[in-house]
Amino acid sequence: MRVCVIILNWNGIEDTIKCIKGILNNTQKNQILVIDNGSVDDSIKILQAYGNEIAFIKNDRNLGFSGGVNVGINWAIKKEFEFVALINNDAIIDSFWLHHTLSAMRRKDVGIVTGLLLSNDGDYIDSTGEFYSKWGLPFPNNRNVNSIKLPDSGLVFGASGGASLYRVSMLKDIGLFDEDFFAYYEDVDLSFRAQLAGWKVYFNNKAIAYHKRGATSKKIPGFTTYQTFKNLPLLFIKNVPIELFFSIGIRLKLAYFLMLSKAIMGGSGYYAIKGCFASFFLIFKKLIERRNIQKLKKVNASYIKSILWHDLPPDQTGLRKFRDLFLIK
Repeated sequence: MRVCVIILNWNGIEDTIKCIKGILNNTQKNQILVIDNGSVDDSIKILQAYGNEIAFIKNDRNLGFSGGVNVGINWAIKKEFEFVALINNDAIIDSFWLHHTLSAMRRKDVGIVTGLLLSNDGDYIDSTGEFYSKWGLPFPNNRNVNSIKLPDSGLVFGASGGASLYRVSMLKDIGLFDEDFFAYYEDVDLSFRAQLAGWKVYFNNKAIAYHKRGATSKKIPGFTTYQTFKNLPLLFIKNVPIELFFSIGIRLKLAYFLMLSKAIMGGSGYYAIKGCFASFFLIFKKLIERRNIQKLKKVNASYIKSILWHDLPPDQTGLRKFRDLFLIK
């Protein structure tokens, strides 16, 4: 099975080198492809030292996570790889990571396999897959839970773009990452589209990786806030089936307003409002995309409802207090 492992680098060559070394130590044969997203440091010079061990492509500018990895995925498709693995440059995979993710691909209906993503020190879980709640809010499952409390392997709603394996035939079926998302929730969007098209997402707890969370986003002030407020409505508009549109939409509208109020009061209002406006100008485009996505849907709304998280995300303590105060279910 031919695998292309794609790493996205943006002014983070020290982390990227550690990531490459982890992949080179994997037991499963693979091709490493580094996409440099318009770095201005010594990334290219350092990467050239690896010679034939890796391939790399230099983008002229920062295309974001979505645009950057799409360059790599298109390269892998042209080279006729069967699978592509996306590994954050600030993540290090265990030497058997590829072996365990590929083993789950024996199920022909599985299009994406994600693994156990741990904190950098291994003490806490960063993600065991992504979920989408009935409040229209996605979140990484089991984040900050002690790593001793290891969940069982099995089907999940979505996969983290930080360390997951994708079947190329599935990507040809549903399309690549949405470049309008730039970063944040683009992995949930792709997982949602996969679920709608009848593909499954599998979590394998033996596929272990270690993640230094936020190593890239922390470099840009307000980046996370802006992308969050821009992308949440887009994720909802594109993917939620019409039968669930009102019930999820009304909760998302309330949550979005409360989150916006909190951002304004917390001093991040500029970036939050900017994200709101950016989302508004993309809505019509996403409605057109929605039409095509829903037209190709192979599962019913009952199935989608059954795999949603039927509560608020665990970290939404403020929203939970508000919900309980007004008895909103």
